[in-house]
Amino acid sequence: MTRLSALENYSIVTANYWAFTLTDGALRMLVVFHFHTLGYSTLEVALLFLFYEFFGIITNLYGGWLGSRYGLRLTLWSGTLLQVMALLMLVPVAESWPKWWSVIYVMLAQAMSGIAKDLNKMSAKSAIKTLVPAQEGNQGLFRWVALLTGSKNALKGVGFFLGGLLLSGLGFNAAVGWMAAGLFISFLGTLVLPEQMGKMKSRPGFETLLSQSKGINVLSLARFFLFGARDVWFVVALPVFLEKNLGWQFWEAGSFMGLWVIGYGFMQAGAPALRRSWGKRTAPDASAATFWSAALSVIPALMAVTLWRQQASPEATVIVGLACFGVVFAMNSSIHSYLILAYADEEAVSLNVGFYYMANAAGRLIGTLLSGALFLVGGLQLCLWASALMVSASFLASTRLPSRVPDT
Repeated sequence: MTRLSALENYSIVTANYWAFTLTDGALRMLVVFHFHTLGYSTLEVALLFLFYEFFGIITNLYGGWLGSRYGLRLTLWSGTLLQVMALLMLVPVAESWPKWWSVIYVMLAQAMSGIAKDLNKMSAKSAIKTLVPAQEGNQGLFRWVALLTGSKNALKGVGFFLGGLLLSGLGFNAAVGWMAAGLFISFLGTLVLPEQMGKMKSRPGFETLLSQSKGINVLSLARFFLFGARDVWFVVALPVFLEKNLGWQFWEAGSFMGLWVIGYGFMQAGAPALRRSWGKRTAPDASAATFWSAALSVIPALMAVTLWRQQASPEATVIVGLACFGVVFAMNSSIHSYLILAYADEEAVSLNVGFYYMANAAGRLIGTLLSGALFLVGGLQLCLWASALMVSASFLASTRLPSRVPDT
């Protein structure tokens, strides 16, 4: 078999990541809207994602070790096939099932999906470090990371729209069945990837699971609070607020959230070009992460105050506030995604990335649970205040990042 070039391998990994992302985004909207319609409270809906996020934490920790020991091709395959199985598990879910049984069953399917998502993401993002030519340097790495991450999030937004559309047009069961079939087709394209991709020359032991790098540890802490700050109001509270408080239809809420994530993804992908237009000719460093997290902390606080004072309509507050949050959050996320690969050792990249995304998954878990619980107590306003506090904590962690970023 002809050996594929690094660019061809990168394209295959990216295409699989895109297909996976579509199903992941669509499934989230399907689960939120379908079960809230059946009478589940926001906290009960949040609990459906408990195993999804919890097993993501475990997967990132051990998935990085597996990728470095057995290669990223194996972890990419495993993640894709597990997602296919998770989708197929949801096909027979019936409205007539007792609530307790539905919750347990869907939590188990979501656990499998959480494992799948983080295996796939860790594999795709780690692969960049091994596939991007070394002569491109830090600026080239920043550009390729931003392109992959931004395009993924744009497609996740398409997935949100797709989830709302499929729920309205096909219903829950048929939608997840069709998504499983499409994802399996994308898996077939990854069979040509090289076996050695991402595999360490010497097999790492379990003692290598925890990072010994200050940069990676501090960045992981900042990432924990950053993504907790997003999910504490975006995952459960916002779609329920749009549907329940503002009276939006499923497809309207799904489309709105989808457009936000698409725009957020384009901002991520365009982050290197934006920095160049501002006269920043080098890759970002720790000061960039600190600046953008400080800027982000203001936005959810202003939204909460505006909702409390009723100085604008709730629709206008959410639309304008979410747009501002998306722009600044995209810059934060893009810089973080670059810094983790810049700080990572190429030989042990999947270990470092796995540890980092373990913190990311932990932040999402806390944010998701708080999103459902705080919305019951104080509505969207309380969720926004929690977001502001968590971004502030991310800023404080960012101030401890090493100022020097290693050369690629």
